[in-house]
Amino acid sequence: MYIPARGDFVHLNLNPRTGREQSGKRFALIISPQRFNQVSYLAFVCPITTKVKGFSLEVEIVNNAGRIYGAVLVHHLRSIDWKQREVEYIEPAPDKVMEEVSAKLEPLIL
Repeated sequence: MYIPARGDFVHLNLNPRTGREQSGKRFALIISPQRFNQVSYLAFVCPITTKVKGFSLEVEIVNNAGRIYGAVLVHHLRSIDWKQREVEYIEPAPDKVMEEVSAKLEPLIL
């Protein structure tokens, strides 16, 4: 059984949603460490959009040879039940993306 790990690009279902939350089947980046995800069955994720707008809290995914492109929406960080959200592993995120996401998350949550 796959257990999401920090730095994984995944595909998942974010329905249902409320308000301005991202929704639907989409790619996301796992933020929380695998051990937390394993014991809690929860994971913190940032959705990915293909509609890059250049906002300061977006991290663009560039020069990625894999399937994922667009931007990580750092300001849409949310907790999910990864078993119920049909999480599927796609590929690892580039180190540069993880570094930029971490740098933008820190002032938001600490």
